[in-house]
Amino acid sequence: MTLPIRHVPVAIVGGGQAGLSVSYHLKQRGIDHLVFEKHRAVHAWATQRWDTFCLVTPNWQCDLPGHPYDGPDPDGFMRKDEIIAYLKGFVAKVQPPIREGVAVRRVERRADGVFSVQTSEGDYTANEVVVASGGYHTPIIPRMAEKLPGSIVQLHSNQYRNPAQLPRGEVMVVGSGQSGAQIAEDLHLAGRKVHLAVGDAPRCARFYRGRDVVTWLADMGYYEMTVDDHPLRDGVRDNTNHYVTGRDGGRDIDLRRFALDGMRLYGALEDVADGSLRFRDNLKASLDQADRTYNGINAAIDKHIAEKGIDAPVQAPYTPVWEPGAPVTSLDLAGSGITAIIWCIGFRPDFGWLDASVFNGAGRPKHKRGVTREEGVYFVGLPWLHTWGSGRFGAVGRDAEYIVEVIQRRLGADRLALRVAG
Repeated sequence: MTLPIRHVPVAIVGGGQAGLSVSYHLKQRGIDHLVFEKHRAVHAWATQRWDTFCLVTPNWQCDLPGHPYDGPDPDGFMRKDEIIAYLKGFVAKVQPPIREGVAVRRVERRADGVFSVQTSEGDYTANEVVVASGGYHTPIIPRMAEKLPGSIVQLHSNQYRNPAQLPRGEVMVVGSGQSGAQIAEDLHLAGRKVHLAVGDAPRCARFYRGRDVVTWLADMGYYEMTVDDHPLRDGVRDNTNHYVTGRDGGRDIDLRRFALDGMRLYGALEDVADGSLRFRDNLKASLDQADRTYNGINAAIDKHIAEKGIDAPVQAPYTPVWEPGAPVTSLDLAGSGITAIIWCIGFRPDFGWLDASVFNGAGRPKHKRGVTREEGVYFVGLPWLHTWGSGRFGAVGRDAEYIVEVIQRRLGADRLALRVAG
């Protein structure tokens, strides 16, 4: 039997913190809507993070709409189970009209201007569509992975849970962004022999001159800077996040110190050929650039302290504790002892279900603070949608509120037009 097509003023695709933030603000304004989530609300935090995962920003920055962090450790870093509990509390407060287990397969505008929303449970129509599914959809595993022997276990970072799931032997981690650096540390602390192919991710200090670096940057107004004010403009959206950790109360991640402790570091992995891993000769350059960023952030904090006359303990710039020797550009797999490889090189966006002229050549949405040139299509929850916190618990609620204000004006204008026409 064909189900009748149901109309909703606003369709939200994605039931993570971004989609639920939009739902919160729509409910505040009494605007009817539905949230479509192909799994369960905020599922990714429970199903795509390793066991020791924790936030890298202090708990006080968790400020979802109507649901600020109110736990006992505002300067700490929530662990995985605490994050899940925090988000479940948000779901309970919002009580969104959500269709869990329902995948959106196609969204396109009809001739009458209304959007057709085709889902796994039937068809809907909507005046407005908010894409809140994030930008991390398809795990990147390079084609060179096909040339690895079948005896080597391969995982993407979103599949890694703990060292015990891997076979005995040594582990190659490819990529040193936030996930790669933290997974390498997790394995290292568990006593596993780790090989790390280092990428171009920058790093920052956890604490500097007596305070968390995030707290300093907040005081300096960094988190209020918009993408339009940033020196890189839209280019900042392509930046790799700095690696640091909140584990065990928070600390730096220093790859050079890992190397002192026995971790093997290499340049970026370029290929697999003739039974060997092939690396670029860029390890020293990558480590040096990461340290320049580290010291550059601290120098900006020094300037702020001096300008404001703040009494803070003096701290010297970071100096390298280890330097790479002769470049290693090839590693024979058979003799390496490596039995597993973890790919930590990110995700590709996949918005193939959305038929709208809102994407650039790389398949990423073009927008201004989440509002696209195609009327009625919005994005929320993407990195640097408007500010640094747009993809995080800190500012996603403000982005959602802005989009809902635009939606409210549009829906109000549509109702006025209908009354005038009538």
